[in-house]
Amino acid sequence: MTQTLVQAWTQARRRLEEAGIEAPVIDARLLLEAATGATRADILTDPYRALTPAQAETLEAYLARRIAREPVSHILGRKGFWTVELKVTRDVLTPRPDTETLVNAVLKSLPAEQPMRILDLGVGSGAILLAILAERPAARGLGVDVSEEALAVARDNAAHLGLSKRLALLRGDWTAGLADEEFDLVVSNPPYIASHVIETLEPEVAVHEPRLALDGGPDGLDAYRVLAPQVIRVLKPGGVFAFEIGHDQGHAVEALMQRAKAGFCRVVSDLGQRDRVVIGRAPP
Repeated sequence: MTQTLVQAWTQARRRLEEAGIEAPVIDARLLLEAATGATRADILTDPYRALTPAQAETLEAYLARRIAREPVSHILGRKGFWTVELKVTRDVLTPRPDTETLVNAVLKSLPAEQPMRILDLGVGSGAILLAILAERPAARGLGVDVSEEALAVARDNAAHLGLSKRLALLRGDWTAGLADEEFDLVVSNPPYIASHVIETLEPEVAVHEPRLALDGGPDGLDAYRVLAPQVIRVLKPGGVFAFEIGHDQGHAVEALMQRAKAGFCRVVSDLGQRDRVVIGRAPP
């Protein structure tokens, strides 16, 4: 039987809800839009538009993948973040709204017109660095990642956003090989989930996200122990650093940065009032 947009959305929502999907209404709409080429406005203003057989088949395939707990970002191959839309694959973390807390904190800390060099350690899809470059036209960035596959995704995203000329990408292990280079801003969303916790997470993360980008060692802090002195080393005097952190890691990461002689350091909460970012400055 031919379905209309509103019927397809309602049925898709119900099926996702029954499967225990966390946000069935939003996911159903996103999958329907992608399968049919309809917009949110179309669903509201032309709800009785009929799906073609090909559109219905595509939607069914998308729903089967989502019910199997594959993330919507992987099904669609894209994800919105801050003001940009990014390509997403299994080789990178799906950008999350929580990470926008870091972007917001950094933008508040830096003058809008100031020319600056930005370093993103563990650049992944490029989400953080590209979001900042899109807001700061006088800035240039370097993204470092140990994964060549992740760098390929970041490269595609930079090209799509027209930011390739202000972005360089380097395969490497954190700051190794940067010699005497200095940066005005260093950002990072390193792996911070304790190893034993990963298997307890929802399948969208535990099964479909790259473990390399998740596993922070026995207590989740391994990457920060390495990064703390390295970040201070590559920052210009008074330069800004910002890390994403787990909700219970604020005090521990702040202490690591203070031991590394950070000149100033504080914890920033996300919209859910959970610790999400440690931001500070190198000594003047």
